[in-house]
Amino acid sequence: MAQSARSLRRTVATRMIRKALLSLICSAIVLFWSGIAVASPLSDRLAQFPDWQTKPPVQAAKGDLGYPDWFAGDWQVTTTLIDLAAPIAPDVVTPGFESNRAYLDQPIPFAVRFVKAGRQLVSDRAYNGLNLAKAYLGDRSVLAVKVDPSNPNRQITILRGDRQLVSTVTGRATESPNAETFLTSEVFQQEFRGAPQLYFNTVETTTAYQHLVGTPEITADQVTAIYLSPQDPDYFKAGDRPVALYRYRLEFQRG
Repeated sequence: MAQSARSLRRTVATRMIRKALLSLICSAIVLFWSGIAVASPLSDRLAQFPDWQTKPPVQAAKGDLGYPDWFAGDWQVTTTLIDLAAPIAPDVVTPGFESNRAYLDQPIPFAVRFVKAGRQLVSDRAYNGLNLAKAYLGDRSVLAVKVDPSNPNRQITILRGDRQLVSTVTGRATESPNAETFLTSEVFQQEFRGAPQLYFNTVETTTAYQHLVGTPEITADQVTAIYLSPQDPDYFKAGDRPVALYRYRLEFQRG
């Protein structure tokens, strides 16, 4: 009888050890696959900064960019340039790159808002673009920002001195690895009008937003990349590699 009791205890103990090991193995598998699920082309891209060799994996932009519901309403945003790089310098350096070092670690506040457009929550591009342009260039330099009523992806910034900046979103990608994280990448074609000659380039903005409990309510890691257009004489030196990279930290507080 005593021998039988000891055997029973050994059997129970063995089963408990096996269950514990099985649980650990299952947990490891879940964590392993969760890690893969969280990884994504856009998050990987941000993690590889400044080693960017190509443009982002985007598709043709159709309609406006929709945001999660936690963006709704008015915000005060503080953007801070925390790093910059010229990946193919000294062969090619964009105009203004060196002077932009003055913005390093300088917080710049501006107001933004996100509004309903049908079933989508979208950026108020005219309002947000105007506030951002004024924050960087000053109230006197920026006269207006207009969005093409027939194309929400085309925006015109009207500057003093009969100058215009026309930006058109041509490509876009979004990812939502979980309910509190939102990643997006947009590629713009930019045209500067009013200079001695027209100037074109391509701009990418890739951003990872994180919804938080507390203050700030949203933070973001954002990189803006500048690419040369085929009209630029240095285009073949650069190809699809960015010639300038700017990394920002964004903090959103309720307005």
